[in-house]
Amino acid sequence: MVHTSEYQYLDLCKHILNSGSDRGDRTGTGTRSIFGHQMRFDLNEGFPLLTTKRVPFRLIVSELLWFLNGDTNIRYLLKHNNNIWNEWAFKKWVESDEYDGPDMTNFGLRSQEDLEFNDQYQKQMEQFKKSILENDQFAEKFGHLGDVYGKQWRHWKTTQNETIDQIADVINKIKTSPESRRLIVSAWNPEDVPSMALPPCHTLFQFYVSNGKLSCQLYQRSGDVFLGIPFNIASYSLLTHLIAHECGLGVGEFIHTIGDAHIYHNHFDQVKEQLSRNPRELPRLSINKELESIFDFDVNDIKLDNYNPHPAIKAPIAV
Repeated sequence: MVHTSEYQYLDLCKHILNSGSDRGDRTGTGTRSIFGHQMRFDLNEGFPLLTTKRVPFRLIVSELLWFLNGDTNIRYLLKHNNNIWNEWAFKKWVESDEYDGPDMTNFGLRSQEDLEFNDQYQKQMEQFKKSILENDQFAEKFGHLGDVYGKQWRHWKTTQNETIDQIADVINKIKTSPESRRLIVSAWNPEDVPSMALPPCHTLFQFYVSNGKLSCQLYQRSGDVFLGIPFNIASYSLLTHLIAHECGLGVGEFIHTIGDAHIYHNHFDQVKEQLSRNPRELPRLSINKELESIFDFDVNDIKLDNYNPHPAIKAPIAV
C-alpha cells in the first residue's frame, strides 16, 4: 500500500538538515533545529512505525503501559528488558554519596571511541540494573524518576491534596461527551517540573471524535527527531488505538505538533544513512479484542503484523 506517513518524517529530517539553526543545548552536544512543525498520520493506512530503520516496538509498548500504570520507577521497564530510561536514573545514582565506583561524570557526553570509559560505564550500568531488579530498597531510592508522565497522567496532585486520574477521566468523557472540546490530558505540571528526571517533552494531547472515529493531537515541546520522535509517533498512535477500542470507536488521525524539532550534531551521519533508504509497507496493529479496559492490557496483548523494516541504526543518546 502506498502511504504518506513515513515520507512526512523523512521530509522533516531533510528540512532540519538543510534549513535548521545550529544551537547549543542542555546536554552540551549541540543540535540543528527548527521551531514549529506538524505531521498528520492517517491511522487507517497502517501503523506508523518507521520502516527505514528498525524501531523496537516492544519497548514502545512496555513504556506506554508503564505510563498507563501510573508508574515512575524503571523497575517495571527493566522487568520487560526495556532500558530506554536507564540513563536518567543511573545519573542520579552515580552522582549520589552512596556511589563509590569509577568517575562517571558527564558519562553521556563522553566520546563513543573512549573504549576504556565505555567498558567501565557498561559494568557500572549492569550493576545498577541488577540492584534495581533485586534490591527493593535500592529500587525505591534510585529507580524513581520523579513525577514524570505516569504520575501526571494517573495521579495528578491538586492543591487540595486530592488526585486526578486524567486518563480515566478523558476516556469517560469520550464515552459520554464525544463532541467535547475538553478531551485533554496534560503532563506539564509546572510545580513538579523541578523534581522530574526529565521534564515532559510530550506535554499535552487532545482527542477528537468525528464520524465514529477517534483522532489524537499531541503537542510536543521538544523532539529528538532521530531517536525520540519515531517512538512518540508510534506510542501516541498506539494510545489512540487502545482508547478507541475501549470506547467502541474506529481510528482517525494522529496529529503530531512539535515545538523545537531537532537533530543532534552527533546524529547527522545516521540521519543521512536513513534518508538513503526507501520506505516499505507499513505494518498492521493487532490487539487483544477480548479486553475491554485500556488498563487491562499487558505487553503480550499488543502485536504488530508484517513489520519488515530496514536494519536498525544505532546512535548515542544525549542525557
